[in-house]
Amino acid sequence: MLSRVADNVFWLARYMERVENLARLVEVNASLMLDLPREMAPGWQPLITITGAGAVFAGQSKSADEATVVRFVVADAKNPGSMVSSLAQAREIARTIRDILPREVWEHINGLFLYVNEHSTDAISRGTRHAFLKHVILATQTLTGMLEGIVSEGPALWFMALGRNMERADMTSRIVDVRAVAMLPVHGSPLRPFATIQWMSVLRSLSGYHMYRLKTRQRVYPAGVVSYLLADEDFPRACVCCLQRAEDALQRLPNSRTLLRRLQRLRRVVTRTPFEKLSPDALHGFIDRLQLALAHTNDEIARTYFRGELTLQRRAATTQSQSLG
Repeated sequence: MLSRVADNVFWLARYMERVENLARLVEVNASLMLDLPREMAPGWQPLITITGAGAVFAGQSKSADEATVVRFVVADAKNPGSMVSSLAQAREIARTIRDILPREVWEHINGLFLYVNEHSTDAISRGTRHAFLKHVILATQTLTGMLEGIVSEGPALWFMALGRNMERADMTSRIVDVRAVAMLPVHGSPLRPFATIQWMSVLRSLSGYHMYRLKTRQRVYPAGVVSYLLADEDFPRACVCCLQRAEDALQRLPNSRTLLRRLQRLRRVVTRTPFEKLSPDALHGFIDRLQLALAHTNDEIARTYFRGELTLQRRAATTQSQSLG
């Protein structure tokens, strides 16, 4: 496979995974705002922080109210990390590699692109938001199933699996950092009685609430949620599981020895970290280092397999791979 094509399928998977993640974040944040008292609700600014688009948002908007943030995250073509922008990138990639993907894949991506461009304002209205976001989430999940079901085993499928899981690990670490670290209970905090609702929202951001309860057989509590989302080996959106699946894809690709060692070291570090003993500052520092490690791994993937200048342009055009700092 040509390096240009490998780069394209890797980023196609990342962009489509990003679209699903954004839809989940908006949906769960809207629900959380309804579940908590108005004076204790976290607001909409955390979505900007999670997506790493603070600088872009600050240059365009003065207020982080609901309508402004949702429009920025979903429908703003000037935001390179928005749903609309990510789908536009994915559609253009799918168009250029139609010769290696089944026609059904191209038609599905193109159909979702047209739907989101026509209906993106539905996300801003509370009355139509849920139906719009549900459609987007189901459509992206359908694409993942389609790729697994009709694309032959080979480099295209392996690079897409690699891109999808690198994106998932990145987003999960961001959600835990912004949501969980900010909500670690402080003695006397007025939010403490509502801690369970907040931690349930962290799990639901990744559709992990049911699997968490099934796996742990425990109540929802801070250290348990953090450990589950970062270090669980079975939940598909947990960082360790994503890293393992990225390793599985790399093992099928040539020249992967250095990358495999890097991911294996990173996975061992996450698995062995005693999250229940970490203070909020220590947890934030750990996740910041994890973010940097993921970004460096992405750069190493580009150096090993892709045309570096194209990948760097894509990374510069999006804020998703930057550390939260």
